[in-house]
Amino acid sequence: MSDIIGKKTKKNEGKVVVIGGGTGQSVLLGGLRSYPLDLTAIITVADDGGSSGTLRDYLRMVPPGDIRNVMATLSNASNDFLHLFQYRFNSEAGFLANHTIGNIMIAALAQEHQDINAAIQSLSVMMDVQGHVYPVVNEPLTLCATFTDKTTIKGEAEITHAHKKIHKIWVEDGNGAEPKSAPEVINAILGADVIVLGPGSLYTSILPNISIPNVAAALRITPAKIVYISNIMTQKGETDDFSDSDHVRVLNQQVGANIIDTVIMNSGLVPEDYIDWQRWNEISHQVKSDPDEVRKQGAVPIMGDLIELRDEGVFHDSKKISELLYAIIKDPGMK
Repeated sequence: MSDIIGKKTKKNEGKVVVIGGGTGQSVLLGGLRSYPLDLTAIITVADDGGSSGTLRDYLRMVPPGDIRNVMATLSNASNDFLHLFQYRFNSEAGFLANHTIGNIMIAALAQEHQDINAAIQSLSVMMDVQGHVYPVVNEPLTLCATFTDKTTIKGEAEITHAHKKIHKIWVEDGNGAEPKSAPEVINAILGADVIVLGPGSLYTSILPNISIPNVAAALRITPAKIVYISNIMTQKGETDDFSDSDHVRVLNQQVGANIIDTVIMNSGLVPEDYIDWQRWNEISHQVKSDPDEVRKQGAVPIMGDLIELRDEGVFHDSKKISELLYAIIKDPGMK
């Protein structure tokens, strides 16, 4: 089935695995899909908020929201279909309130197939998805965090809303045991030419994936170049005062080795008077750039103005970040 899903890619110039979650992963994949690359998305399953959280709790399935967004981004389906797939019922729709059609479709197929991977592959064929999409594990995970004040919280939404400085995070399955990724995920990591971490929330979008022991082990031994796309803004309470090298340090510590080879860092300046701080209250301020400290951790810093200003907020520019990443893929020695 995976061979069928990848058939649209011609004369692939590299196998690229993007690990993460949230909007950042979809933004990056949306830019990369225009290049001749064999794309694989590995997606976090620790989300427990909104429609995804409700379906996760009622059906004991992986949260479908990030999976849905990635599939929509990589799909060659018509705009009319994608509009319907992404349609979200309004808050007055009773038991359907705030659910998306796509989330419900993924839930239905997961129940029919009794297997989330089979559901995703089936839907990928229907939607003509250009690439491979895998949840990092086939069951919902609980994100756990211990904070510097020695308190502990379980649940991604609760951790995010706590706005407290995190000391340590880990993930547990439904039995409180150590989770394990499926062979497809591990094989993708071991067979990649380039692995991309980010962009996305450090503690809730990226670390939940690489906290899984066999994923961390695969990252330690993969021959692939590992690229981290550093965040533009810090996250309130979690990464306040973090520099680019601080993000890299946390990633390396979580895996247990200096795995990051290249760090894509933003050199553009965020205008302080542009951001609506009430609307985007989860961010704090711009990440500090410290390329020399990044080099000390064995990684090559590559800088560029990657900012897109919209909706009174700051985001990675999909076109700019994908162009820079493609240049790195084409020229492994790029510095």
